[in-house]
Order: sequence, then C-alpha cells, then structure tokens
Amino acid sequence: MEMMVRSVWLFVFPLLVISIRWIYRWRNPKCKGTLPPGSMGLPLLGETLSLLVTARSIDIHPFFKERMSRYGPLFKTSVAGRSIVISADPDFNSFLFQQEGKLVEMWYMDSFAKLLRQDTTAASGYVHKYLRHLVLNHFGVETLKHRLLPQLECAINQRLQKWAKQPEVQLKDQTAAMIFEFTAKHMLSYEPEKSSDTIALNLSNFLEGLMAFPLRVPGTAFYRCKKRQQKVIQVISKLVEERMNSGEGGRISKTDFLDQIVEDMRTESFLTKEFATHVLFGILLASFETVSSTIALAIKYLSDHPSLLQQLT
Repeated sequence: MEMMVRSVWLFVFPLLVISIRWIYRWRNPKCKGTLPPGSMGLPLLGETLSLLVTARSIDIHPFFKERMSRYGPLFKTSVAGRSIVISADPDFNSFLFQQEGKLVEMWYMDSFAKLLRQDTTAASGYVHKYLRHLVLNHFGVETLKHRLLPQLECAINQRLQKWAKQPEVQLKDQTAAMIFEFTAKHMLSYEPEKSSDTIALNLSNFLEGLMAFPLRVPGTAFYRCKKRQQKVIQVISKLVEERMNSGEGGRISKTDFLDQIVEDMRTESFLTKEFATHVLFGILLASFETVSSTIALAIKYLSDHPSLLQQLT
C-alpha cells in the first residue's frame, strides 16, 4: 500500500509542479517591457465570459468599467485566447496611432479580418496610404464643403419631410438607409430605388457579426453575418466588373469613387477586382453603420435632456 501511494505521489508531484508553473506563466506573460496591471483570468478562457455578459445600458460595458476603476485606463487581460492590453487613455491612444508602422503594427480582430479581408491591407503601409488618399479625395473636408454638404442637406430635408408624415420612425434603421443611399450613389452611382438588390438590408446590423466569435457554424451571429456579406459582395463585384468592361467610352465623366479605382487598376498592381470589391464593401459599411448608431444615440440624449436641446437650437 505504501509503495502504491509513493508511486502515485511520484506521478502526481511532477504534474502538480508543471501545472503551477504553467498557471504562473499564464498569469505573468513574457514581455520585453513592463506590462500594465490587470488579470489574465482563467487559463485558456481568460476573462472572455465576463466580456460576453450583455450590457443593460448604453453606458461603458461593465467589463471595461470595472477594470478601469480597478486598474486605471490601461490594463492587461486575455480574451478569446488572445493576451491583450486595453487602453482607454486618449493620450496613449493618440501616441499609438502616430507610431503605426514604427513601434506598433496594425492588427484586426479575427472576425473583422475575415469579414473585411483586412489581412491583405494590413500587409502594406503603401496600401493604407493609397486608400486614405483616395477616401480623402472623395469624402474629405474640401469635397464635403464645396460639393457634398449641399447635396447631403437636401437629402436630409427630404427625408425629414417624409418622416414627419409617419406615425413613428425607427431612427437607427431609417438613418442608416438614408446615409447608405447617399454614400452608395456617390461611390458607385448605385441607386437602391432602381435596383432589386438589397445591399442596405444585408448590411444592416452588420456590427453584430464583427463583434462575434469567428465561428462559421449555422445559427451563430458570425455565420449570419458572413452569409449577408457574401450577398453584398456579389452585387458589388458585379458593379465593379460592369464598370471595368465599360471601357473608355462607357461613361461620359469619371466622377465617382468606383471610377477612380477602376482607373487606378491600370497602374496599381495590388488593385485586383477582388481587392477593390472588398475595399468598396468596407467603406460602404463604415460610412453608415457606425454613423447611424451615433446619430440615434445623440438624438436620444437630446430627447432625454430638453435643456441641452434648447441650448443647441
């Protein structure tokens, strides 16, 4: 009996030592510098379950609020199998943005990268610079001021008059539709009312999938998001192909975003049809999904605080 206990102990003791050592290394990940305070949570799981808890208000999510109060605006954690540092410090975030391509490299969440193909764009600083220049040319301050703002004001007034005749309005959805129609027209010369394709419908609530685990399993938010994305990609790809095949005389004037991309395909090797399609998809999504949410929240706050609305007016 004594020999058996000794044998078991000789087997268990090394496992116990290895486990303790592994847990210690999990809680204290290697770093060339000094890591901020925080907790790595449970082995493998990290603090993922705490992040998945549904927030019951539009305030900062409890996951971040609790840790910011405990550790400050900069803290370490582990989520979805990734060891990360989260920053809510404006000065530090500004510093990071300035150091892109120098001290830090751009990285996207797995779901974000898979849905928007950011694995391709992240590989080249030149590509980011090109896209930034292209967007500013078509939607920058000067273009907004001299060309787009008057048109946008007209579109908003028309939509407000239409809303005024309705008993109620789903503000977030209706605002998203309005912004999408305006942006799609100036990017692709796409007019939803003249098309049977439902790009806006498939793009609605797309952020639900961007913030989900990248599990391509039927029934999951990511799976639904991927299916909607495929439908939108097909429509945009068709538009890109039609514009590419239209040739020099296909359009009287080259004025929209897609025209410029097709023109640049002749000189920029990275601008393939597939790449251009995903770029257009990403910019369309960014142009209305986050903006419509922000507008809806702004109007809610103003409605809840009449004195602020009076000051603003």
